[in-house]
Amino acid sequence: MKFGIGQPVRRFEDVRLLTGKGRYQDDRVLARQVHAVFVRSPHAHAAIRAISTEAASRAPGVLAVYTGADYAKDGLGMPKAAMPRKKRDGSPMFAPQRPALVIDRARYVGDPVAMIVAETLEEAKDAAELVEVDYAPLPAVTLVWEAAEPGAPRVWDENPDNISHTHERGDRKATDEAFARATRIVRRRYVITRVHAQYMEPRGSIGTYDSGEDRYTLYADVNYPHRVRNMLADKVFRVPESKVRVVCHDVGGGFGAKGWQYVDHRLTLWAARKLERPVKWRCERSEVVLADEHGRDNVGDIELALDADGRFLGLRLHMLASIGAYIASDRQLLTPFGQIGTVTGVYDIPAALVSIDAVLSNTNPTAPYRGAGRPEAAYLIERIIEAAAQELGVDPIELRRRNIIPTQRLPYRTPLGPLYDCGAFEANMDIALKACDYAAFAARREASRSAGKLRGIGLANAIEQAAGPAPEYAEVRFNPSGTAIMLLGTKTHGQGHETAFKQILHEKLGIAPSDVQFIDGDTDRVAFGMGSNGSRSMVTGGTALSLAAAKIVAKGKRLAAHLLEAAEADIEFADARFTVAGTDRSLTLKQVAMAAFQPARLPPGVEPGFYEDATYAPKQDTFPNGCHVCEVEIDPATGVVELLSYLVVDDVGTVINPLTLAGQIHGGVAQGVGQILMEQVVYAPGSGQLLTASFMDYAMPRADTMCNMKIVSNPVPTATNPLGAKGAGEAGCVGALPAVMIAIMNALAECGVRELDMPATSERVWSAIQAARASNGA
Repeated sequence: MKFGIGQPVRRFEDVRLLTGKGRYQDDRVLARQVHAVFVRSPHAHAAIRAISTEAASRAPGVLAVYTGADYAKDGLGMPKAAMPRKKRDGSPMFAPQRPALVIDRARYVGDPVAMIVAETLEEAKDAAELVEVDYAPLPAVTLVWEAAEPGAPRVWDENPDNISHTHERGDRKATDEAFARATRIVRRRYVITRVHAQYMEPRGSIGTYDSGEDRYTLYADVNYPHRVRNMLADKVFRVPESKVRVVCHDVGGGFGAKGWQYVDHRLTLWAARKLERPVKWRCERSEVVLADEHGRDNVGDIELALDADGRFLGLRLHMLASIGAYIASDRQLLTPFGQIGTVTGVYDIPAALVSIDAVLSNTNPTAPYRGAGRPEAAYLIERIIEAAAQELGVDPIELRRRNIIPTQRLPYRTPLGPLYDCGAFEANMDIALKACDYAAFAARREASRSAGKLRGIGLANAIEQAAGPAPEYAEVRFNPSGTAIMLLGTKTHGQGHETAFKQILHEKLGIAPSDVQFIDGDTDRVAFGMGSNGSRSMVTGGTALSLAAAKIVAKGKRLAAHLLEAAEADIEFADARFTVAGTDRSLTLKQVAMAAFQPARLPPGVEPGFYEDATYAPKQDTFPNGCHVCEVEIDPATGVVELLSYLVVDDVGTVINPLTLAGQIHGGVAQGVGQILMEQVVYAPGSGQLLTASFMDYAMPRADTMCNMKIVSNPVPTATNPLGAKGAGEAGCVGALPAVMIAIMNALAECGVRELDMPATSERVWSAIQAARASNGA
């Protein structure tokens, strides 16, 4: 089928998006809208002794200046975390809620203190300069390992050790016994830096309030419109869900960071109700890193136990995970805590124990960012395997092969809980080794050496836990003309959902994509949805759509049997046509759909109309996996790292569209490359000042950073969902972190460099080379 599953269909939405006809957040302009600007703390930690708003309130065009005291006076609520986490001593976790506007203390640079609303954006900005805040600076701590030290500055006076809670997985007794039997124990500490999603369009929100209906409407670029609605209705305004509508159209990139707990959502709605006018806030590019949640930021102390034959016996990981200054909701507890279970990788490790301390610091809260714990897991296991190979003096590929989970052992329950249902892990690695011409690498390295360069290769086997058992909704709604509308509870933010879902519907119903309207992101139009995250959209949304289409076919067969005067059991459906088996008598899907709206043509007991919905919840997670191979060259005179080649062998289960799959992998790899080579959110020691708030200081990969990328699919469809899909949105990022860093370390080994933490900037690489040469006397 030209537009069916597995076809490389070009994205239908691109014509609209690339010709300036997209409807992004900042494109929306409402009648009588006014503009909001936030006053943010310039201190990482400070007591607020007083806030003077009088001068700002008198400024031209200003309609209101709101503080946290105003918010509290109106009795609005604050969301809070509900996951049952505890401290190491068994006491309840310390989970400080995030205020909409801080009242007595600011806890990171960028913490919102006041909101100005004015007729124009310029007037709001001018008035913001007139708000006077009397701060008393306090000691601050921003580095996660320093925040966890005894005697570190307290982020919250009520929590002396800055540890919110400890999350543990695995079997401590079995792991201790495995380590007691070990011939060799390899230990390393790996730092995984704090980064920001840096999407093309900064966030924004517009709040409106209809006093006639007593109803709020939020226009915002979010991952999960229905969850945002539910949170606002239940936790903030304490009204029925029907009193809140959330609308999200085109999103200029999200990567997990455009979540559902940003305070501007509730503040613009609240101000709109008070002023009876739409209130718009647009995040400035220079404000983004101050205003948003960040990603990653953790340190892992990992140990790998091996026997005399180099077989893995056990793994231990103690991680310090930064969660920032607040825990606004369970969202802050998802990463890396919920996804670190794949830290044993694709390897047969009989025993494992993971312990994660959630550390509060004077920084922005952290939340899921592309991969959300899975890149960290892959990075830790693949790097400790490289270190083990180095200590044992064995080939790292051979060490992996000795311990990889064989296909005949699947399904395989890991010691941390995940159940790998299917895959071809060793085959992925074999395909990758052949496709990258691994056997000839030594000759390529020698050629680089002759040119005065260092060459390295890095291989990483990646696996991730995706598409968890949360429900998703889809509806197929035919019009009387025979065209259709499909409504999805997922939310696209650049992945190409419209194309992929139309392909699934075409596969199931044969309907032309041009005859289908795609709708998502509107809680008034779509009945239910959990949104898009964790590589779940095709697995859960796609399956729900398939189930709804199956219901359409079932009803269509009943209608067609009546219209064709045949038994329902004799009706076959294929290629958008209902046919009486063994005859040439048939009706098209469109003809049946049109007849469904004509009561006189319906059989007794069948109600008019042709629309069906379905809600699907998978029984278990899926496990996309693959093998990444990266090759780099380093100029020892400058420390510059150049990517020479990048290969991905991927298993995402059933491939809906190989073209958009490649795009997802390319983008994920680029973000992984960025974190390894250059990206990092940096705070000044002591003061906690943010040093990387703009693109002048926060470096990101460009086209000339990347190299040509080769993608080879080796799909093993899963039986855990009817589509056989495993998810693909984060696969590229999961494998890229370890593959690129291992390649860099492989190149630097020639100079004697044994340890280097990300980001591998030219300055850091050059310094590592100089230090190694000085140490070696070379």
